[in-house]
Amino acid sequence: MNRPVPPFSAGQPLFETRPFMLKPGELTPGITALEYFQRRIDLASRLQSSSIAIVIGTSVQFASGSVFYPFQQNNDLYYLSGWNEPDSVLVIEKPDSNLENVLFHLIVPPKEPHVEQWEGQRTGVQGAIDIFNADESEDTYRVATHLEKLIKRNSNIYVDLNKNTSHAKSLSNTFQSFFNIGTNSKYSTIEGVIEANSTGKTVKRLSHLITDMRAIKSEAELKVMRKAGQISGRAYNQAYAKRFVTERTLHAFLEYRFIAGGCDKSAYIPVVATGANSLCIHYTRNDDAMYNDEMVLVDAAGSLGGYCADISRTWPNSGKFTGPQADLYQAVLNVQKDVIDQCTESAKLSLQDLHDLSVQYFKRELKNVGFGDLSTSDVTKLYPHYIGHNLGLDVHDCPNYARTAKLKAGQVVTVEPGIYVPDDLQYPVHFRNIGIRIEDDIAVGVNDYTNLTIEAAKEIVDIERVAEVGVTTPLEDEVLEVF
Repeated sequence: MNRPVPPFSAGQPLFETRPFMLKPGELTPGITALEYFQRRIDLASRLQSSSIAIVIGTSVQFASGSVFYPFQQNNDLYYLSGWNEPDSVLVIEKPDSNLENVLFHLIVPPKEPHVEQWEGQRTGVQGAIDIFNADESEDTYRVATHLEKLIKRNSNIYVDLNKNTSHAKSLSNTFQSFFNIGTNSKYSTIEGVIEANSTGKTVKRLSHLITDMRAIKSEAELKVMRKAGQISGRAYNQAYAKRFVTERTLHAFLEYRFIAGGCDKSAYIPVVATGANSLCIHYTRNDDAMYNDEMVLVDAAGSLGGYCADISRTWPNSGKFTGPQADLYQAVLNVQKDVIDQCTESAKLSLQDLHDLSVQYFKRELKNVGFGDLSTSDVTKLYPHYIGHNLGLDVHDCPNYARTAKLKAGQVVTVEPGIYVPDDLQYPVHFRNIGIRIEDDIAVGVNDYTNLTIEAAKEIVDIERVAEVGVTTPLEDEVLEVF
């Protein structure tokens, strides 16, 4: 077929330019312009009158010289707008108590043909209005004057700038190259613009307001996360059916399967740890050989439309569990399933409660396989990490959301118990140098839950069966239309 000619160019996929990726009305895969509008109104409802909320985007980061990392937007800015281009600022202005008067400002890089020839197309100032529904838009070279105007006409400023953190400092310096500093050095950073114009104003932190919103997923978000989990889970089953000689090849295979199945990319740098390498929780070297008498612990998943899946599985390199491997694996799996059963709003438990339960369950399970009576401190030596975390646009989503808060319907949490047995005389010899982690993504309901990553087989009989005969699900390769 012939490529259709889009009516305009843009700096990120849109329905008009990538109709196989998005549906009419969507700004990003699965998420409509209307939902982004509703998110901004929701945030505005949490602000005082005569307020602006400023969200500073990120720039392209460089590894060395002109070698750059893949661009990662500030996820709060992305959550509120769907805008996924660098060097941008989002401002929500609430002049009074009437939410119909809320204004959405986007300050973005202008269209510049010479730059776009080298770096790719931009959506530009007019596109921010026409496509992303900004009420007002300005180009980044005028960010200082535009922010100055907004600050002066409002009494309250919500922004996340903290001089005591290196992260915040890097954000405040993001757009330094766009300022015409002249004789006013205070305008060399966004932080300087705010400080120079905030006398008599109230400056408040913004992140906790957005965190409370991001922690509870909409139906559209859950649908995107379910698809990312489904694609990623099927990739694991395809990996079970193969025999790999090196960690790096398994790493590459899974990343290929995530993308070929319809994800945009890997959600994070994968862990592929065979044998004793699995005792390192975040082992990412992935450069060892894989031996048939060992198991491999994998923590890897794909990302779709910015939303992450997060899966861990452990299986024997040979395709068949030995007796000790099966015993310890089943102990971890029993703990995981018992914790998952508690992931409902009606259970009135928090992540902290779930973690405490997992420690108690491990005491039972480890005793059953021959570890004896273990204290809580004994268990934490073998299980040194937390039971899980929130999941969404970030792998460790909403890190400031309280672990002691009771789970709510719409929240997505990971459940990932693990046991890591060192080569130590105090532990049974047949379990030493074995690390096992099993992780799924659970969408909390009122009286039930949904396992978003259920496709990835985890029962011993299922893993061994797939390893022996392969997968029965038809292979989806180079998927264009994901939904």
